[in-house]
Amino acid sequence: MTSLSAQEKRYLLDLARFVIKTSLHKGQAAEKPENIYPNLSEKRGAFVTLHKKGALRGCIGTIEPVRPLVNCIEENAWNAAFKDPRFAPLSAEELSNIDIEISVLSLPEILSFKDENDLKRQLIPSVHGVILSRGWKRATFLPQVWKQLPDKELFLQQLCLKAGLESDCWRKPGIEVRVYQVEFFSETPEAVMKARPS
Repeated sequence: MTSLSAQEKRYLLDLARFVIKTSLHKGQAAEKPENIYPNLSEKRGAFVTLHKKGALRGCIGTIEPVRPLVNCIEENAWNAAFKDPRFAPLSAEELSNIDIEISVLSLPEILSFKDENDLKRQLIPSVHGVILSRGWKRATFLPQVWKQLPDKELFLQQLCLKAGLESDCWRKPGIEVRVYQVEFFSETPEAVMKARPS
């Protein structure tokens, strides 16, 4: 996974905030930040997460690398602010209290495992983002979610429920698990880091 420079990270954070701010303040003249970084035109999966005073306020993303990263961030910033079904659309009054976090994904890889214990053994907390699917039902947790769900069994149970499946679905045949890693960074300086092995 190609690492982003500090300048590229700052550009993407500024772009995400620009998209949200201009949507909230229609009619106000604003110039879109210019993309001068060829790296950001590569197709990558990415999530945009909004926090309000430390609490989740929206999170929408694209797992597969289907569009250029810069376009992926634009679309998901808008969706995280206004289309996350768990929250009301963001208001202009909230914007000053919002912190934006971006997660850029590596290409997901299928995890081969022989049983539930083998699956647990292979998962690396705080490193692996996990995609769990059965049929058309699918859900993912970013690596950052391990902070809230450090127990592997509880992590997998909650991921099953998020996918609309029974909580013990991960123990049963027919489940596909893929893993990925992310480079995530935030407008909060101490949150800028890479969730992957050193």
